[in-house]
This record gives sequence, C-alpha cells and structure tokens, in this order.
Amino acid sequence: MASKPSIPKGTRDFSPEEVAKRHYIIQIMKTNFEKYGFQPIETPSFENSETLMGKYGEEGDRLIFKILNSGDYLANANEMALQNKESNKLTSSISEKALRYDLTVPFARYVVQHQNEIEFPFKRYQIQPVWRADRPQKGRFREFFQCDADVVGSKSLWQEVELVQLYDAVFAELGLKGVVIKINNRKILSGIAEVIGASDKLIDFTVALDKLDKIGEDGVKKEMLEKGISPEALKKVQPLFNFTGTITEKIEKLSQLLATSAEGMKGISELQFICENALNIGLNTAVLDLDVTLARGLNYYTGAIFEVAPPQSVAMGSIGGGGRYDDLTGIFGLKDMSGVGISFGLDRIYLVLDELNLFPETVASTSKALFINYGEKEAFYCMKAIQKLRNSGLIVEMYPDAVKVGKQFQYADKRGIPFAVIVGETEMNEGKFALKNVASGEQFLLDLEALQKHLGN
Repeated sequence: MASKPSIPKGTRDFSPEEVAKRHYIIQIMKTNFEKYGFQPIETPSFENSETLMGKYGEEGDRLIFKILNSGDYLANANEMALQNKESNKLTSSISEKALRYDLTVPFARYVVQHQNEIEFPFKRYQIQPVWRADRPQKGRFREFFQCDADVVGSKSLWQEVELVQLYDAVFAELGLKGVVIKINNRKILSGIAEVIGASDKLIDFTVALDKLDKIGEDGVKKEMLEKGISPEALKKVQPLFNFTGTITEKIEKLSQLLATSAEGMKGISELQFICENALNIGLNTAVLDLDVTLARGLNYYTGAIFEVAPPQSVAMGSIGGGGRYDDLTGIFGLKDMSGVGISFGLDRIYLVLDELNLFPETVASTSKALFINYGEKEAFYCMKAIQKLRNSGLIVEMYPDAVKVGKQFQYADKRGIPFAVIVGETEMNEGKFALKNVASGEQFLLDLEALQKHLGN
C-alpha cells in the first residue's frame, strides 16, 4: 500500500480562501509601496553560496539551505573532510548554490550587478519567498514570504522617517491597531559596548541582547558571560534591562550613559531626528517606541534598526523589521553605497489578522453566480450569456455536468456562491434567465442586461 503523501515540516499548502486572504495583504502592501515611490524587482530563488554565506553571522549561516551540486556531487568532494566528518569543509565542496535566506543580500547583489542600469537613489520593493532551516513553530516557517522595501544611494535620514510612515500606512489600511514600531541604532549599541569595555565583543553582545524577549534577562547575562563579556561589564549594562519612559526620556538617559562615546552620541542624534520627525508628522495607528535592547543580530546593519511587534493581545513574534546598512554592497565590491530598508512578515501578519478576525468578508474570491446545467441545449444558451458577463468583468461559471439540480445547488452553497442562474425551456423561449438567491431562495426573471446589472451590484 502506498504511503500517504506529505510535505516537509515548516512548509504549508494554501487553500483558495487562504490564498485570497494572502493576496489581500499583498495588494495593500503593493499599493502602499508604489504610493511611496518604490518599484518592483524579482531575484532568483537560489543564489551562489558565496553570495549568501558570511552575510548573516554564524547563526544565520547555519540556517541557510544548501543545494547539492548536480549529478555526482561526491565526485569532487573534499575527501579529507568526508573522512573526518568535517561538515563545513565538506559542504563547500559538494554545494555551490543555496536557497536565499532573505531578500536584502540578493538585493545588494542585484544593485552591484546592475549598477550601470539603475538610477540612484533606487527605491525597490520585492515580494518573494525565502527559506530558513529553522525549527518550525507558531508563526515561524522554513518557507515563507518576505515583503521588502529598500532605498539605496542616499544617506538621508528622511528615508527612515518615510519607512516608519510606510509601516504605519500599511498596518492602518489592514485595520491592525496597536502595532508597535520599535527602533534603535547600531551606533548606540557600539557605544554601549565601548563604554562597558566590550568593544571587541560587539557581535556577541548584540546577538545575546537581541534575545532578551526570548530567553529573559538571566539567559542574556548567561550567554554574555559564556562569550567572554566580564561581570563588571554586565553591571554597567544593567540599566538597559529596565529601560522605561517616553522616547525623549530614554534619549536623555542614553545621552548620560554614552557621553564619552562619539559613536554612541552620533547614534543618539540620528535616532532623535527620526523619532521627532516621524511623531511630529504624525502616525495613524502605530506606536513608535525606542527599545535599547533591540539589536537584530545581523552583521550588516550600521544605523537605525527596526522591529515591529503585533498588538499585545496576540501571542506572536515580530511581524516586520529592518534597518540602515551603510556598506552592504561593499561586500560585492561597490563601496560607499548606503541603504535602508524594512521587511513585512506576510505569514505572521496573516496569522495576526486571522486571530483578530480582521479580514473583510468580501476577501474570499468566488464566483458571483453559478449557472445550473440542465442539459446540452440549456448549457449552450448559458455559455453564450456567461461569455458576455465575463467580458463585462463579472466572475460567473456553469456547473460542468447535467447532474441532479440539488447537487448543483449544494455545490454553490459550499463554494459560497451567492446566486444560481436557472435556464429551462421557458426561459430560453422568452430570452430570459431565472436568478435565485441561494441563501434566501428569492428568485427573479431577468433578461441578460438586467442580469448583468443585478450581478454587478
């Protein structure tokens, strides 16, 4: 007996209703991306391994899906690595390509490769799937969509201000209230590491700090100690674990803490500009908050960093994030090309909207009417009308088989099709159509023009 088919853990099938809801979110994003001047691009699902590896830190590298070389992939394998079971050395000899981990690094590669065709500053948006070999859990999948908007070729902090507004505009249109846009600056984190004497441990410091909401204060301190950060440094950083107040108050506290760090004070200045202007211009529904523990453990961020938290009533991780990267394209040979970007987590946003029942009832894509099939002559009469109705923009269909009428009505009901069109000898002789409301049973006799008008309302 054949085994029951299945799909890999961390992946999903989507029903027609789920696809319609996902398209609803994507369309709102696209509309707002384009309203803010972003243009769409697409890049391949997989890249050369050298494009991706080393760009996300040690933890990120472990989560990249590697693709085995075509054919006999062991033919050119590193025999010594194979014998000694050294997976890292072996992988590089049997895998030259990998599935993309995010859309930002492929975008940097795109900019460098097409720099002579691009008009800078270049504002792009990209909505495509990415893959991570992560442990699947609620809201975390191994295959998921990212929806990114980035600007490269400008160091202006007005770009950050606009990205805060863009986040707010999308979530407001989705009806999602209480979203918190958290903001921090990598220069501030560098400054903190400097004043506590841990500059040489900056990456370890930020990676551990970024886990505060997952493993708690004790877990973060334990990881920092394990990475070689001294107990004395942890005492100096203690105020960060209970950092409260308004944005203005938090900036004042940071100014005192980082008074001796030029890098840290520069970060404070940038943060102050972004926050003050974003708040003075005004936000619709989102809340802007300064979170000094926000680190987003990716090596390429150099300035502002963002993370978006859903409303407190929903138990879900971040639904967006991003930041400023002053020299991401430098890893591909194009120096001094500053950029800043944000990402929306489509899958998590879907789960949040679904849990809060925020999808409009009209989102599900279904036919407006089902023409009942009584036989060959009636079907031909119906199909001529269906063609005209479709040409006018209406979504209608005919049941393909002349089976029992009850079964056809049951089909319409289960599909959520609101109307049935009935055509028998009488209707054909009069050039009419009987339109029946599937839910109420109410019925009208209409000519084609009136039928089109009624279904178009």
